[in-house]
Amino acid sequence: MPAELRSSSSDSRPPAAASSVAVSLAVASWCARRGWPVHPLAAGRKTPAANCATCRATPHPAAQCPCLPAGRWCHGFHAATLDQRRISQWWGRHPEFGVGVACGPAGLVVIDIDAHSTQPPSRDRILPGIPIADHVDLTGLTSGFHTLAVLAALRGQPSPAEDVTTLRVRTPSGGLHVWYRASDDNRRWQCSSGSSQGRALAWQVDVRAHGGYIVAPGTATEHGTYSPVGRVRDPAVLPAWLAQELERTGHLPAANVPAPRSVPPRAQQAVLAAGGGRSHIQRMLTTVLAPVEACGQVAEGAGFSDTLNRAAYTLGGLVAAGRLTREEAESVLTQSAVEARPGQERRIEQVISSGMTAGLKNPLYTHGGRP
Repeated sequence: MPAELRSSSSDSRPPAAASSVAVSLAVASWCARRGWPVHPLAAGRKTPAANCATCRATPHPAAQCPCLPAGRWCHGFHAATLDQRRISQWWGRHPEFGVGVACGPAGLVVIDIDAHSTQPPSRDRILPGIPIADHVDLTGLTSGFHTLAVLAALRGQPSPAEDVTTLRVRTPSGGLHVWYRASDDNRRWQCSSGSSQGRALAWQVDVRAHGGYIVAPGTATEHGTYSPVGRVRDPAVLPAWLAQELERTGHLPAANVPAPRSVPPRAQQAVLAAGGGRSHIQRMLTTVLAPVEACGQVAEGAGFSDTLNRAAYTLGGLVAAGRLTREEAESVLTQSAVEARPGQERRIEQVISSGMTAGLKNPLYTHGGRP
């Protein structure tokens, strides 16, 4: 085992590999002892080892594959195991294999920061859901280290890339894997790609969680070794602010949203006082606020921040079209959000402000034309 994997704690120190024992086997065994299920990666690469000839010839779901019960490694991270005997068989016979860790079963959320210096995408894709005004100078923003640092700064937090309290692994391409442990709240964080048009945390920042895997520290590829940074070998608990950002950007599975409830009485009063009956606006408010209120029926998760952001964006569009004043919209939405997530007033204010600002740029005319 490479010396840089050693730490001062005997409980967390990977064993040094004897000359007769492959480094990959030592790495795999060390990961499994820490409760991280492992699976083989193709020799010199960061992709899973190939399926057997039968599986390649007849594609089928992993759950129906006879290879897995038989102790074979087909289907990538679906084959991940903690069984030391199986690990000894796999890497003992194939010391050229690398080691992958199945993030979901391991309870891990890994922030994968890329360092591919290139031109950034459109401003709405740099930090999804957070508008970046045209006057902001983006000169020098060329990698995931930059976008993650900007996101952290906006939240008044240090960048995860600088988090010395958790396991960090330098990649051969110059990127960084920041390993975190999911908190014990049964939330199944989902994977994403920073270049995705859908779910994404930040440009050039991927997320590895349920449904994905990460290359184990100490694994060597044809491009270099995945090397730990510093002395910490234990993933810290996922920071609360980062969990909020993952929730805001859709990294939780869709919840079973209960049937919409009516607009709260105080919210109705605010709308009616602002302009008489306006039944069409009232109906729209019921539709917009219902998903936010429904989050209150779920203790955690439910994509609350993302739901609130969408509602704020829509109300911002109504304000821009002259259907509501900004004060009315903010009051109604803040009330519904606080009732759904009491104690999160500061975060609620931030999300509403961000979503409303973006929505104000896109007027929403409720009758298909200008008032």
